[in-house]
Amino acid sequence: MTATAVRTDVYAQVQHFYAHQMQALDGGRFSDYAATFTEDGSFQHSPAAEPAVGPAGIVAELVEFHKRYDGDPVQRRHWFNHIALEPQADGSLRSTVYALVVTVRPGGKPEIAPSCVVHDVLVVTEDGVRTRSRLVTHDQLA
Repeated sequence: MTATAVRTDVYAQVQHFYAHQMQALDGGRFSDYAATFTEDGSFQHSPAAEPAVGPAGIVAELVEFHKRYDGDPVQRRHWFNHIALEPQADGSLRSTVYALVVTVRPGGKPEIAPSCVVHDVLVVTEDGVRTRSRLVTHDQLA
C-alpha cells in the first residue's frame, strides 16, 4: 500500500489542531470547538441521523447530546491516534483517525467506550486548519 505523503510540518500542524480541538470539546467549550469548523462545516457523530451544519448548529447538537450527562460528574477524553492524511485535488486533506473516548467518574475506573473512526475533510490555510466535514462512525455499530 502506498500513501501520498504530506509535508511533516502540515502533519504536525494537524496534530496540534486536533489536540486543541479535542481539549475544547472535552472541556465543554462547545463554541470554541465549533469555531474549528468552516462556516458551512458539518459534524455527524453516529448514531445521529442528520449532520449538524455550521458553528451554531454544531453547538446546538453538542449541548443537546451532553444533556445526558446533566448531574453526572463524568469526564470524557477523546484520544485521536493513527492520523492518516491524504491530499485531495481541491487542496483539502482527507483525514482518517482512530479515536477512543475515555470516560471516568470520581472514584471510578476509566472506561473506554466507544471506539470510533473519524472521517474528516480538513482545510489548511495561512490562518490555520479548519474542519469542513466530520463523520464519526462507532466500531460497535459496524
